[in-house]
Amino acid sequence: MPNLKAGALPRIDADKLFPKERAAHAPRVLLLYGSLRERSFSRLLSEEAARVLRHLGAETRTFDPRGLPLPDDAEASHPKVAGLRDLVMWCEAMVWVSPERHGAMTGVMKSMIDWIPLAPIGGIRPTQGKVLAVAQVSGGSQSFNAVNQMRILGRWMRMLTIPNQSSVPKAWDQFDDADRMKPGPLYDRVVDVMEELVKFTLLTRDQAGYLTDRYSERVESLEELSTRVNASKAIGTE
Repeated sequence: MPNLKAGALPRIDADKLFPKERAAHAPRVLLLYGSLRERSFSRLLSEEAARVLRHLGAETRTFDPRGLPLPDDAEASHPKVAGLRDLVMWCEAMVWVSPERHGAMTGVMKSMIDWIPLAPIGGIRPTQGKVLAVAQVSGGSQSFNAVNQMRILGRWMRMLTIPNQSSVPKAWDQFDDADRMKPGPLYDRVVDVMEELVKFTLLTRDQAGYLTDRYSERVESLEELSTRVNASKAIGTE
């Protein structure tokens, strides 16, 4: 294999892929919703999802997007931005719920995602290896534009996006006067998605770093190390 960098592609380590020691704490799930309306159906759906997650033994936290500045319109030290990033670092899995507006996710939803950096924070990539579930609400007939867009974003952010998803059409007719989702096939799908999210989180959280460890990045790291060592030798500091 002449194109491979020596030592950068070892055989698969079964001990790392199937670790004997497993975390015992409750799965940590962050929920994001993409609307600022007083009666937001994406928020109501996220609250329903959180109830299911807690029933399954997960710990949940929800980020309130009110007051979050537009991307690049404030410093990362802004309290809302810092709070969002802290929650992203805390969680092991995420649920993204967006309304579909003009055939796409909302600007509120995209702004939250855009504030999550791709570059490492303190040497750790905020989203890499975390599990993701996506869901959307629509005012009219069922659509999948928003969830499809969020899947693309999840892949770009190196998240493990689960196969199942939820799309709730005519959301105004799916919640009762107490803001609880009505029973039926659409509610059952939400339960399916949250059950799958917890299962995938439990399966992958202990080896998430190993699953997302990439040959191309190891090669880059080796080259950077070699450059530094060679440079230091040239000036006699080794």
